[in-house]
Amino acid sequence: MVNENNNNAAAKDDSQMSFEPERPDVYGQAQPKELLRLIPEDHDVLKSLANKHIISARQFDKETMLQLFRLAAKYESNPDRFSESNPLQGKILISAFYEPSTRTRLSFESAWHRLGGDIMSITDRASTGIAKGESLEDIGEMFNNYGDCVVLRDIGESSVFDMMHSLCIPIINAGNGTDEHPTQALADIYTILKWRPEIMSGTGTPIKIGLIGVPSRMRALRSLLILLTEYSESIDEVIIIHDGKSEKIFSEDQQEQLEQGGLKLRVVTDLNKEIPSLDIVYINSIAWVKDSFEVMGQDMKLTADSPLKPNSIILHPLARGDELSPALDNTNHNWYFSQARGAVFIRMALLTCMTQRTGRVVDIL
Repeated sequence: MVNENNNNAAAKDDSQMSFEPERPDVYGQAQPKELLRLIPEDHDVLKSLANKHIISARQFDKETMLQLFRLAAKYESNPDRFSESNPLQGKILISAFYEPSTRTRLSFESAWHRLGGDIMSITDRASTGIAKGESLEDIGEMFNNYGDCVVLRDIGESSVFDMMHSLCIPIINAGNGTDEHPTQALADIYTILKWRPEIMSGTGTPIKIGLIGVPSRMRALRSLLILLTEYSESIDEVIIIHDGKSEKIFSEDQQEQLEQGGLKLRVVTDLNKEIPSLDIVYINSIAWVKDSFEVMGQDMKLTADSPLKPNSIILHPLARGDELSPALDNTNHNWYFSQARGAVFIRMALLTCMTQRTGRVVDIL
């Protein structure tokens, strides 16, 4: 009875029921309008994505990214208005997640729903024909009859390519083993440009980025590094920070290709030594090992005591573990929640382009 009374008293305390706690704008809701102002609209660039498979971050040049970011910023700045226009009404998304996912799957499905489309979702590999030995090529042939676009996540690096060859509708790679995660990287760059719009034009002081992880085995890092080459003139240095336990930090030719793209790379193992000079700290801890994953860098952690530069930001593709302390959530370093929020709008923009519905939204302000 005492506990019940205490609970009732707490429920009646209005100060504990507030939905607007005093803290920084960790979702970055004020940021997209600046991008919208700075990027001139070019509809023809967006048309180039119509009916295209999205497999790799290598498919995106700076001009295409900027137009995607502009459309994403329109969606993020006026979400209610675009939801009412239902640009994807009558379109069906096949959300095929043969590998477990929360954020990526729900982000894509939220994006599609916000645009007025319908969804068929697969979340259990064992419940599909794959469990009976059906090939991804045959599944792709069937998907042609069921939907207008496919989002695929699978543990195999070749899976998206196998299905792509039999598809007559566009497919998006939502993560293929250790290989790539291109839409995550787009969300990462979108977040960085909301933080520092001058990076788009190469003006301002070049920034220093620290990537905590192993690019050879972390698909989010791999795709992000590819996209960063498009902004190399605005980047002083990219520092790869790892725990020293991985024999192979880069995959074959990966470092050479990134350096040819203009990135200045350095590999270190002392996190705290580098943190004070970093403008962006991007931390990840999940690395793929065959058909499973492992948590890497147990000593690579960001806490309230980390010697972060006062105006630096932290990015994380999430989900997080002990490597990123919740004590940083209510600080100005927290841009990882904005990063996760922005991913919905980036995917809205990409899906609109792929399904040839940009004409329904480009003139809406």
